[in-house]
Amino acid sequence: AGAHPALAQGKVRYVGDHVAVVIAETLAQAKDAAEAITVDYDVLPAVVETAKAAGAGTVVHDVAPDNTVFNWHLGNQADVEAAFARAAHVTTLDIVNNRLVPNPIEPRAAVGEYDEAEEAFTLYTTSQNPHVARLVLSAFIGIAPENKLRVVAPDVGGGFGSKIFIYAEETVCVWAAKKVGRPVKWTSDRTEAFLCDAHGRDHVTHAELAMDEGGKILALKVHTIANLGAYLSTFSSSVPTYLYAPLLSGQYNIPAIYCEVDGVYTNTAPVDAYRGAGRPEATFVIERLVEVAARELNQDPAKFRRKNYVKSFPHQTPVIMMYDGGDYSASLDKALEIADHKGFPRRRRESARNGKLRGIGFSSYIEACGIAPSQAVGSLGAGVGLWESAEVRVNPTGSIEVLTGSHSHGQGHETTFAQLVSDRLGVPIESVTIVHGDTDKVQFGMGTYGSRSGAVGMSAIAKAIDKVVAKGRKVAAYALEAGEDDIEFKDGRFSVAGTDKSLAFGEVALQAYVAHKFSGAQLEPGLKEGAFYDPTNFTFPAGMHICELEIDPDTGVVTIERFTAVDDFGNVINPMIVEGQVHGGIAQGVGQALFEGALYDSDGQLVTASFMDYRMPRAADLPSFEVGMTVTPCPSNPLGIKGCGEAGAIAAPAAVMNALTDALGHENIAMPATPLAVWRAAQGSPHLRPEAAE
Repeated sequence: AGAHPALAQGKVRYVGDHVAVVIAETLAQAKDAAEAITVDYDVLPAVVETAKAAGAGTVVHDVAPDNTVFNWHLGNQADVEAAFARAAHVTTLDIVNNRLVPNPIEPRAAVGEYDEAEEAFTLYTTSQNPHVARLVLSAFIGIAPENKLRVVAPDVGGGFGSKIFIYAEETVCVWAAKKVGRPVKWTSDRTEAFLCDAHGRDHVTHAELAMDEGGKILALKVHTIANLGAYLSTFSSSVPTYLYAPLLSGQYNIPAIYCEVDGVYTNTAPVDAYRGAGRPEATFVIERLVEVAARELNQDPAKFRRKNYVKSFPHQTPVIMMYDGGDYSASLDKALEIADHKGFPRRRRESARNGKLRGIGFSSYIEACGIAPSQAVGSLGAGVGLWESAEVRVNPTGSIEVLTGSHSHGQGHETTFAQLVSDRLGVPIESVTIVHGDTDKVQFGMGTYGSRSGAVGMSAIAKAIDKVVAKGRKVAAYALEAGEDDIEFKDGRFSVAGTDKSLAFGEVALQAYVAHKFSGAQLEPGLKEGAFYDPTNFTFPAGMHICELEIDPDTGVVTIERFTAVDDFGNVINPMIVEGQVHGGIAQGVGQALFEGALYDSDGQLVTASFMDYRMPRAADLPSFEVGMTVTPCPSNPLGIKGCGEAGAIAAPAAVMNALTDALGHENIAMPATPLAVWRAAQGSPHLRPEAAE
């Protein structure tokens, strides 16, 4: 792959590539100095279009003369071709998954410091995984040994994936602090964020679905060109491959699947993981295909899905994943009920009488998250496992500090993690503190992305709590002069079975530090336990989202009238936080479907580089979401929980576009379906003919 230096060497490959560093006392001085720099550019032709990047004639990196980074495939091609040969019906679709800009509420920022006496660096940065940032900066970039580099990720202001990666600015800040002997601060402005932060999605796909006479799915074949931008970013090679193709089976029992992915370089910002990372792209392919197939076969889209759902578990798909549990029909039933699906024809007639087009769209999504079993990523060639760490420190007074390698940047871990500890140890939630985001305080952890904090991070905490309780029983046995086997722990008290002798959790904590009580016993003082948790499988949250919308054909304006989301996240610790995550994800998914899209002109200039040109969803664009849950506990982790952070962004785009095409009566529209695009599509709508209102 082409190297990506922190500052460009001899050739810049996209607008936003880093060229020089200016260090000054004030921002105004720095901007003036930057203006004074002259760069002598020879302008080269730009490669911008995803579909035409391979063999474009203009080369982004010399190591990839045809701009192709990889040709990757998964599945059994012979099985798929045989199934297509005997199919009674084939549905074909060309799909574009539009490029998105992550736009967290706060852009990235970094402060680098160097301590000459200690020969040690500190980097304060807005990162989703401070330990990984430290590992990359020390092992790969060579700024300092790990024990001489502290990375602190304080309040981050949102990330959505864009703050996983190691960027040029953080690297330069750390280096520059030693160079000038002063702390160096860098803050991105919004346009820099548009230009330089890793973008998301950007796939061009051709997909085909084969069915028998009754509409049973026989096989799926998919060919995707994935735009990776001008350089490979941290996870960019895994997002359109192993986070994408293994999810193409969706919730369906598809006997044969074959997927080819071509990763290409272009003169655009690097593309990497953005909320859902590969799973939204896969869901969009299969859910648009299934919807169109049902229409072509004149079958009800809900019944068509139900007929093809996976019904028994565990289920081995033909593309790696082993689904461990679920009940897809239960989510469908509940969603149909909440959405008042029965009343839809009446509402559609009402809209028609008012000159409006009304549509309904389904999206049965599944995701593999709780990333990831080390064995799984190891088999794919990853150099590190994706477990998580936790340490539970009980103070002599009974208060508790939990050190977690998960990173909270808006997900509410401080609440949910403390709830778990409070519940398991029977202590007030106020006496629990969650510590994260500082590599000097917390042992190595893998951070937060891929909806992993609950399933992986909390499972590590649960394991550490188990060890604390086990040690507490030993301490209580000595303090209460009883056998360890006779000690029971319940509701925050250690008691001797069958007696009224007991001690509260806080009393046992104090006893643990009163070491003379244990004289002659093989018991270490103190009460502090750590654990590492490595999942045995991904978790597979799944659900049914239903979007009902109305189009004004005169203006192309789309109004989402109702949005129903029924999700199966396994056991839920804090329903309010989970609902908040679902709401946020749906908003981002609706944004992709109707408004957002990063566009470059043919010279490689980003023409959507501000909120004036890149339309974000606003509160007025969204209805009040109707959220429901079904529960099948996850069998592969001790808490039975599945991830919830990405679900809305994975399910929503297909639900919206299926509703939109249902309203229009044809498939000829792509994301983002802006008012202009919708107005054009509505002019050709069969539903606008007079007889349609009858």
